[in-house]
Amino acid sequence: MIKKILIGFCLFLSAVTWAQEGTSSPYSFYGIGDIKFKGTVENRSMGGVSVFNDSIHVNLQNPASFSHLKFTTFTVGANYNNVKLETESQSEKATRTTIDYLVVAMPISKKFGASLGLLPFSSVGYKIQNVNADPTQTSSRYFGEGGVNRLFGGLGYKFNDNFSIGADINYNFGNISTTAVDYIPEVQYGTRELNESRLNGVNYNFGMMYNRKVTEKLTVFGSLAYSPESNMNIDNERNITTVLVAANFNFVPQDEGITQLSTSKLKLPSKFVLGAGIGEVRKWAVGAELTMQQSSSFGNRFNDIDNVEYENSTKFSFGGYFIPKYNSFNKYLERVTYRAGFNYENTGLIINNKAINNYGITFGLGLPLGGSFSNINVGVEYGKRGTIYSGLVEENYTNIFISLSLNDRWFVKRKYE
Repeated sequence: MIKKILIGFCLFLSAVTWAQEGTSSPYSFYGIGDIKFKGTVENRSMGGVSVFNDSIHVNLQNPASFSHLKFTTFTVGANYNNVKLETESQSEKATRTTIDYLVVAMPISKKFGASLGLLPFSSVGYKIQNVNADPTQTSSRYFGEGGVNRLFGGLGYKFNDNFSIGADINYNFGNISTTAVDYIPEVQYGTRELNESRLNGVNYNFGMMYNRKVTEKLTVFGSLAYSPESNMNIDNERNITTVLVAANFNFVPQDEGITQLSTSKLKLPSKFVLGAGIGEVRKWAVGAELTMQQSSSFGNRFNDIDNVEYENSTKFSFGGYFIPKYNSFNKYLERVTYRAGFNYENTGLIINNKAINNYGITFGLGLPLGGSFSNINVGVEYGKRGTIYSGLVEENYTNIFISLSLNDRWFVKRKYE
């Protein structure tokens, strides 16, 4: 047990001190960047479905699930992203490897469960160059980095075996930096606009889960989760200066430039998630979820971005799992959990009057470790976001995700000293 705690502590420190570049998408320029967290590996492997409660896996999308835990669980998840970026005239490839979450969750009584964790909530990361064929005309370079991290704590309460509720509080914080450089190749100097934002704020998430046996084998599942609208505080700094432009996105400032300071608030939209499913516990289950977000109230860090609008977003997820025989003693593959799913999302982002949609299909495995309740979960997602039309970018991506879930009993009163 001590070794597990030390491993978790070291990984937690490494995540706090390691600044990740978690995306390569040009769409991360807008708002607070790409929303990175889409559930644990177990849930993502089922298309994002989180309607099922579990005694050994952490479900971070609905805090009511914490009350169903039977073991203290430490889990860490990571993601490898490979994406092909295409326009009407060219294409590029990019890869990223990131830590997705670090979480400790535990039962603290027969009715209560709690969770504490850290995860990268959103990410900004892109490099774009628009070179004019005429060296006497203006060319541009754009790049950005940073994002928003989330530190959260949650509590779940189980009224009985069928019904539970929960809530968590999230502290969001981070820094985002975006740069635009305009230059004429035949002119020695160009102009740089550097925008830096420091963000922080608090939001809440509430949930409830319900399950009931309808036959000797079949159980129905239902879940609700709601996040009310909240504000993020933003301290903005904009610096405009003359630069000497070099290769590989490098530049050397030639003067102090003009700095503008401002403070503002950015709304995080409210979100409502409704889920339902059916299955045989520890054997199989299928479920679906509908996520509705009031994204039309969302905005950008700066008010002078005029090619973007927001509309309310909708996401549909469907998926499930199958375990041939969870208590098999001599056939390992029968104890493996097989997962699959798909999702479709209208992201709510409209650029150049074109809605940005996203869809993906997922597959995954839950691999038991030895004779314990610990496990390794792996999954893969194939998807597409955006379009090559209207001067936009289409992203064809593959995500490979993996998590380690270590389970043990804590707070067990000894019968003998």
